[in-house]
Amino acid sequence: MSYLMYLRKSRADKEAEARGEGETLARHEQILSELAAKMDLPIGATYKEIVSGETISSRPKMQQLLIEVMQGHWEGVLVMEIERLARGDTKDQGTVAEAFKFSNTKIITPIKTYDPLNEYDEEYFEFNLFMSRREYKTINRRIQRGRIAAFNDGWYIAGTAPYGYKKVKHKGDKGYTLDIVKEESYIVQMIYDLYTQGELQDDGSYMRYGSYQIRDRLNSLHIPSKSGSTWSASTILDVLRNPVYAGYQRWSWRKVQKNLVGDRIIESRPKNDDCPKVKGRFEAIITEEQFNLAQKIRESKPTPVHSTNALQNPLSGLVYCQKCGTMMTRQPSNTKEHYPVLRCPNSKCDNISAPLYLIEQKIIEGLADWSDEYELEWPEEMQDSTELSVSAYQNSVDSMQGKLNTITKQLNSAYDLLEQGIYTLNVFQERRSVLEIQKKEAETELQQLQAELMTHQARVKAKMEFLPTVRHIVDTYWSTDDVYVKNTMLKEVLEKIDYIKTERNKKGFGSAANFSVHFYPRVPKY
Repeated sequence: MSYLMYLRKSRADKEAEARGEGETLARHEQILSELAAKMDLPIGATYKEIVSGETISSRPKMQQLLIEVMQGHWEGVLVMEIERLARGDTKDQGTVAEAFKFSNTKIITPIKTYDPLNEYDEEYFEFNLFMSRREYKTINRRIQRGRIAAFNDGWYIAGTAPYGYKKVKHKGDKGYTLDIVKEESYIVQMIYDLYTQGELQDDGSYMRYGSYQIRDRLNSLHIPSKSGSTWSASTILDVLRNPVYAGYQRWSWRKVQKNLVGDRIIESRPKNDDCPKVKGRFEAIITEEQFNLAQKIRESKPTPVHSTNALQNPLSGLVYCQKCGTMMTRQPSNTKEHYPVLRCPNSKCDNISAPLYLIEQKIIEGLADWSDEYELEWPEEMQDSTELSVSAYQNSVDSMQGKLNTITKQLNSAYDLLEQGIYTLNVFQERRSVLEIQKKEAETELQQLQAELMTHQARVKAKMEFLPTVRHIVDTYWSTDDVYVKNTMLKEVLEKIDYIKTERNKKGFGSAANFSVHFYPRVPKY
């Protein structure tokens, strides 16, 4: 059997890279490759963990490694240090230890080879994992204390700057602060002005805008959001509730909460507007007074917004007959029915109509259930997809693209050396053959990394934008009677809805929702 090489960056590695000490994984791969050659160990595969994560559940390559180890696929695993395998909680460490012991898979490091069936090696292995975990917790506590101290001193400690700002290193100090991006700050001011003051109308009055109308205004002006895409209503609300624009920063605004659902621990990050806040060492874009006014408006009954008298169906353009594919239409109430119904206009179709309000209710209830089920169905690695993981994949794509460019240059140079008579034909052919193989391998790996990058980008968008938007709609849909707003809400998250009803309601059960609807959400594709 062959051996597996596992590579993963530690925090120290990332700090070293930031100091300009070179790419860590490449250096470690070279060291382990030389070790394998010296020990005459055939390498069957190399797994590079480029996603940052404390636990096994957030490291897809580690999950794959453990499955294959349990199945006895590998004679041994080469790794720089024991700590690279597991530095999470004791449960993760136990899982790793049991997997290697059960399958009698060796662990080879540059310092020592661990035989899991050797009692001394087993104890040494477990002790190293324990000390690694202890060191990890100590480092985390020290980092956390440092972050809290920096936060209380007004330094900006978040990973990325919000829209309207850029994160900068403060001259002569270790802390970070924020500088205003002028062209973006104007947009932030516009958002707050439209929300709190409104826009001047022809009759001299002011009409305040809601988050959906502000979204439409920005998108119609082709103003990109922070991610470079279009604005969403949930993104607008995040701007309106962020105290950074009034000169304050917040702590634990979206603190991780773990809940046991069945036999799985599901993590969530609910928003907490009551989190600690301190005055930041950066300039505000809006006044505290305007920010506080925005919070009062947001927490109160939704602001009246412009609507059109022409639109009377909140499901307009969304619901289709599942039998014949025709778009369903609203039929006003008549003497028989005291409420509008949704019906198929195809006279040859026998799909039965239903009260509009019942279909609305079922759609909103269905959206709530769908959002929960959709997240639960994600694979474990998707649960932890963040902007950080996207950045890591982007770095890998850039690195591989650089490697491919280098190989291409080397290949071109080989032709030049042949023409100059420095290379003989035999030497050239050998060199070209090697480089073309390397180029093909690099192209294949680049394609794989690009596909993984696109996957994670879509996952992040689904997690950070789409799901919050769906849940916001579920929470606020019934708080407005504006048909236009309701229709806009639903069209933001739904492509279409299929409707079918095959049996009429029995007498006395007219309010029973004995029909089916099927959703087609606008989920980001990957």
